[in-house]
Amino acid sequence: MKAVVLAAGQGTRIRPLSDSVPKPMLPVADRPLVAHTIDAAVDAGADEIVLVIGYEADTVRDYFGAEYRGVPVSYAVQTEQAGTAHAVNTAREHIEGPFAVLNGDNLYDPAAIDRLFTECPAICAIEVAEPRNYGVLSTEGDSVTGIVEKPADPPTNLANAGAYAFPEEAKKWLEVPESERGEHEITDVVARVIDEFDVTPVTLERWLDVGRPWELLEANEWKIGDLERRIDGDVSEDAHLQGDVVVEDGATVKPGVVVEGPALIRSGATVGPNAYVRGATLIDEGAKVGHAAEVKNSVLSRDASVSHLSYVGDSILGRDVNFGAGTNVANLRHDDGDIEFTVKGERVSTGRRKFGVVAGDGAKTGINSSLSPGLKLDTGATTLPGETVDRDR
Repeated sequence: MKAVVLAAGQGTRIRPLSDSVPKPMLPVADRPLVAHTIDAAVDAGADEIVLVIGYEADTVRDYFGAEYRGVPVSYAVQTEQAGTAHAVNTAREHIEGPFAVLNGDNLYDPAAIDRLFTECPAICAIEVAEPRNYGVLSTEGDSVTGIVEKPADPPTNLANAGAYAFPEEAKKWLEVPESERGEHEITDVVARVIDEFDVTPVTLERWLDVGRPWELLEANEWKIGDLERRIDGDVSEDAHLQGDVVVEDGATVKPGVVVEGPALIRSGATVGPNAYVRGATLIDEGAKVGHAAEVKNSVLSRDASVSHLSYVGDSILGRDVNFGAGTNVANLRHDDGDIEFTVKGERVSTGRRKFGVVAGDGAKTGINSSLSPGLKLDTGATTLPGETVDRDR
């Protein structure tokens, strides 16, 4: 079965992290977000991956090439963002036989993807507490009988998780009219398949739609939490590594460092001396954590740097970010309320009691900067030495 993986979007809700990197290529543990989806498809038996690309397409091509894990990779370019059915239709010439459709910015329970492929035609669903906020499946016995978007009276608590295995006939039904939202919706194709085939619902144990920065943090918490301890890099005898810590070959952990897993320190990264790393933290390739700095439950992207005597908690630092010495990130409100963050110009709740800052690529702080919780630093933003920053910059 071919797997069509959608990875063309700009990721506007996750900015500034997607200013120069497509959202599906943002780091989640030891690989890009979309690679987790493709790995699940390969493990389920996909004989070809068809990647639908658009925004910053070369970044995707350069990573996956013409073959990934022994499976051929093809590319289809979506020149405009006009809905999911439009994206899949872009890949039409590559589709022969039954095919799966997966979202490149979602994380799926791999066992469910295996069953999705086996049960084709099938659709993945997740049990949710508030189904009115989702597309919801109607079922009868072991079959899907309908799908309705955000119903006032949901027929079930099974939300559409955006993963499908279609029969070959569905290729002819990809050209659907625009919806009221002005998009070509894949749910129109799903409805046609439900009408003409016996469609199996496949319930996911776990699923995550990564659309906003704190969901990228959650994705890393999930995947870093799945890692098993492995120490291949250069670790000082005077460092203490506790729990499921991975230090890749080419990484350096200096004397006096304490790392409490789960944590991942990637090749070329340097930690310490006397630094403290804890709580589902990713220190990506070439990143640096300086003397007596503490990093907690955060993502330090490639070549990011947290200088000595700094604290970074529950935060995401983009590529080449440089936090000057003594930079302190606040990640908790005095009233213990949920932290808010700016998404497309509006402050929205993250649903998290602890959330620090999101810094776009190349952002820099002056020494002894103090950063408020829920703060956004745009790509290339700077702060002054000793400055207290309580508004997005």
